[in-house]
Amino acid sequence: MADLDPSSLFNVKGLVAVVTGGGTGIGLMIAQALEANGAIVYILGRRQEVLEKAATTAVSIFISKFGLVLLYLKIALFFIFAVHLAWRANDIDTEVPMDSDRSVQKHGNIHIFRADVTSKSDLSAAVDHITSKSGYVNLVVANSGITGPTLRGLDKGASLTDFRNHLWNWDADEFNQTFALNTTAAFFTVVAFLELLDKGNKAGNVEQKSQVICVSSAGAFSRLPMAGHAYAGSKAAIIHIMKQLATSLVPYDIRSNVLAPGMYPSEMSASILTQEVWPRDFIPEQRAGNIKDMAGALLFLTSRAGGYVNGNVLLTDGGRLSILPATY
Repeated sequence: MADLDPSSLFNVKGLVAVVTGGGTGIGLMIAQALEANGAIVYILGRRQEVLEKAATTAVSIFISKFGLVLLYLKIALFFIFAVHLAWRANDIDTEVPMDSDRSVQKHGNIHIFRADVTSKSDLSAAVDHITSKSGYVNLVVANSGITGPTLRGLDKGASLTDFRNHLWNWDADEFNQTFALNTTAAFFTVVAFLELLDKGNKAGNVEQKSQVICVSSAGAFSRLPMAGHAYAGSKAAIIHIMKQLATSLVPYDIRSNVLAPGMYPSEMSASILTQEVWPRDFIPEQRAGNIKDMAGALLFLTSRAGGYVNGNVLLTDGGRLSILPATY
């Protein structure tokens, strides 16, 4: 009979994952959700100090969650030792075996590697490093992204001339860089790790096939370019590329899926998410997404629960697109 226990169905223990942009925002939520549930996670990013802070944050989350367990374990061991002494005092020969391996495992399984994902040489170095450490991966999450030029500062009732000038004054290099990170770098991140993903399938450490996930955006489907045309365009582009990869990678047993978050706290959204409660006509759920929302979506896709999913775009936006002109 099939095991339908959720602790088994959504289990990611032992899964080896790579998360780009894993030091902050959604990338950090993803890394923490995986690590807290037993996965081994490598986070990539440009800023060493941010990566180091992210790794220690994951450890502190584990300690806060399991601090009471450690306390109870110490009490239990003391009780066992006391009983053992009592038996000795009464000439009872029974021994209480003490297994040194039976202790609460401290995860500490977020590992860092500094890399600029727009650099192929940095991506190759990351692949070499992870190959030397684990030998394979089961999951790659291409999450790094930037906003690029936006419509901020343009009045809602601006004249056509003002509208034209605002767009014309965008820096072309900044516009192109948005695509370079959000689209091109995401694509080459996936390509860089394909052989390690293949080795993940052969390792057989998890039941589900290896997978690549790109973090796109609900903005890719919105016809209102609130975050700017470059951001929405680049996020829409990577969605189509990931759909193509879902087809192209079929012969290699590697799956390709997309997460499309709406309003979640991050460095990019800090200037927008200035309140905890939102009107229903802005976000039907009346709040921004949080780590539980992201963890729920992610654990579905990355565990056996989502093992039959390929070529899918999972929207997690609190209903935001349901009230906007959108193409989803």
